[in-house]
Amino acid sequence: MQFDDSDLGDGLKVVFRDHPAAVTLITAITPDGPVGLTASSLASVAVDPPAVSFSVTRATGTAGALLGAGTIQVHFLAGHHADVASQFAVTGGDRFTDGQGWSSHPDGAPRLAGTRARFVANIVETVPVGGSVLVVAEVVAIETGETAPPLLYADRVFFTADPANAPL
Repeated sequence: MQFDDSDLGDGLKVVFRDHPAAVTLITAITPDGPVGLTASSLASVAVDPPAVSFSVTRATGTAGALLGAGTIQVHFLAGHHADVASQFAVTGGDRFTDGQGWSSHPDGAPRLAGTRARFVANIVETVPVGGSVLVVAEVVAIETGETAPPLLYADRVFFTADPANAPL
């Protein structure tokens, strides 16, 4: 299928819809309490200094509050977190409930039980791109967690891939 200049945005959506991506929750503490969203756009940017990037579709609501917080937590989700990821992916979803496994880290940040890893990072750059915002954050702390298959997302579905079966 070929896309011309008038529908390149649609073509981008078609290609990325079928491109599996790891799923994370990005959270922050604000004066109004914790905020968070599901992100499948997390990428490593550099190792010195350690930095990651992700994008949000707009800098309002939850995303705006998260960007205003300055310090974020990135929770790397395992397959058993699909329900939590679904709740954080929609407006009005149940967030930070006791049943989801949240606790408070000594630094005051929300901590989700059973994650594969958790980063603490400081937002150092935001770049508006169309209707989205690209965020670059410097990682200041890393905790490893459970060894479990990662939660992935493609074609509007959450799923896991068992790394033990991955080598070809």
